[in-house]
Amino acid sequence: MTFQITADTLVKDIVNEIPKTSDVFKKNRIDFCCGGNIPLSQAVDQNGLSIETLIEELKVVYEKSTPADTDLEVWTNSDSNSIIDHIISNYHRVSEEELTQLSPYVTKVSRVHGDNHPELVKVHDLFYEFKKELIEHMIKEEEVVFPLIRKLADNTVENREEAIAMIVELEKEHDHAGEILRQIRAVTTDFELPIDACGTYRLVYKRLEELEGLTFMHVHLENNILFPRYLG
Repeated sequence: MTFQITADTLVKDIVNEIPKTSDVFKKNRIDFCCGGNIPLSQAVDQNGLSIETLIEELKVVYEKSTPADTDLEVWTNSDSNSIIDHIISNYHRVSEEELTQLSPYVTKVSRVHGDNHPELVKVHDLFYEFKKELIEHMIKEEEVVFPLIRKLADNTVENREEAIAMIVELEKEHDHAGEILRQIRAVTTDFELPIDACGTYRLVYKRLEELEGLTFMHVHLENNILFPRYLG
């Protein structure tokens, strides 16, 4: 990413390029939706904020938005404990945060535009199903299965068959999460926006698509790099 944030950058352009900056604008009571066609400097003046502080906050989000995995080969050649620690830090914690922050936007868009766009009601239901299942899944990984894999890695596991069965169960849960994401993509026609889509509508679709990408990489690291070490 080479996007530069300056005092002259339009608020809407920042959100379009880095969707999660919407949380910063919301916190600072800057209208990034209907009033986003103004430079950052004007938004700061209107709200009595510090341009330096705001740009710094936005840059923090920008840096976090950089893909965590630039070279998957690194993880192919890493030990299991390192991969697990990486997954927890870069996928579990990030997914939890995004699911929490995205929830009110999904609810708002469904409530405001659901009558004219009934697909948003379906998106709402699918999103909350996905959120519930992924959070439960990540808790199970951290509290039960990852500790078992760590024991498998150092040959201290007491019941290898039980540990393998738990890994297979996680793969089935991955499949179901993937199916929910496929349904979201299908019902939104590949996140195609209608002509009358407002800024929040656009934000939800873009962040849902990014959540899909985050989840796919999360699953890839587990299904294709970590788990095969113990399922062979």
